Amino acid sequence: MSLILENVSKSVDGQPWITDVNMTLEPGSFNVLLGRTLAGKTTIMRLMAGLDKPTTGRILMNGVDVTGVAVRQRNLSMVYQQFINYPNLTVYENIASPLRLAKMPKKVIDERVHATADMLRITPLLKRFPAELSGGQQQRTAMARALVKDAELILFDEPLVNLDYKLREELRAELRELFRQRNCIGVYATTEPNEALALGGHTAVIHEGRLLQHGRTPEVYHRPNTIETAEMFSEPPMNIVKAKVTESEVTFDETVHFQLNADLRMLEPGQYNFGVRPSHIGLVPHADDDLELPVIVDLAEISGSETFLHVRNDHMNLVLHLSGVHEYSVDQKITVYFPTHKLYAFDLAGQIIHAPHRLTGV
Repeated sequence: MSLILENVSKSVDGQPWITDVNMTLEPGSFNVLLGRTLAGKTTIMRLMAGLDKPTTGRILMNGVDVTGVAVRQRNLSMVYQQFINYPNLTVYENIASPLRLAKMPKKVIDERVHATADMLRITPLLKRFPAELSGGQQQRTAMARALVKDAELILFDEPLVNLDYKLREELRAELRELFRQRNCIGVYATTEPNEALALGGHTAVIHEGRLLQHGRTPEVYHRPNTIETAEMFSEPPMNIVKAKVTESEVTFDETVHFQLNADLRMLEPGQYNFGVRPSHIGLVPHADDDLELPVIVDLAEISGSETFLHVRNDHMNLVLHLSGVHEYSVDQKITVYFPTHKLYAFDLAGQIIHAPHRLTGV
């Protein structure tokens, strides 16, 4: 089954929520909707499901216009961030409920329920009622109910938020494999760039109701088409620094200079916005063309086994994404290393001009 959104817009009380979205999802594909809270991800999913009708545009499934077709007449499942289960049914019966509605044989129902429960690590819970489960266990039950049926389209609205880290990692890999096997379409909404990278497949970057870019996840990440996309697909957001390019060098704030390297020689002289990912700036040099920058610490934000280091000097403000715990004092003077071979170049309108070639990791 293919799913196509053609010039889809949605307005509520005269306010645009979604604007001119064009997207094609192929059979067997796993697709991530990446955007901040209130970007429009849930609205797009509701339009895909038939829960809402677009103000303009149309939606096609297998080439058939289903814009006005009700959700009950579509073969799909949806899982929300806030789990929904039938409180008076056991976990087994919750999972089996869509199969019973489809009047499947008891043996087939039993096999599918147990296979899905095994995948989601909830087989020991099948005889319990939802009130006896933790939040994560209830969410896994809701996911199992969506996955157990042969839906052509399965929509996940941030379903792993309530699960522990290890289980999230396992389920991400299993979800990708599931969609390859079933040849159905999966759509997964998230606010987290790293989750989109982990899920792979294709990513659609959504911002303020607009589709910024849609394509294979590694391509969208490594080759963002605009500054907006680059900032959305980076956690923390990509650092943007204004610069001037001459025939021989790059200058930040008319003061910090470095020679044009092989990656940047294709740029015409002029003004640009350069972008560098927080994870690519380091505390030690990694390449001969790393630019040494003296900076002052504004904040060392420790999050688990990572540190987001906010620094500044007279010419720029930067954020570093560092592995491990790094403790610094406010106003402490340190040196950071700026990788000139990993710079993105955007024109002043924010369009991509150059993406680095020597990229590794995230």
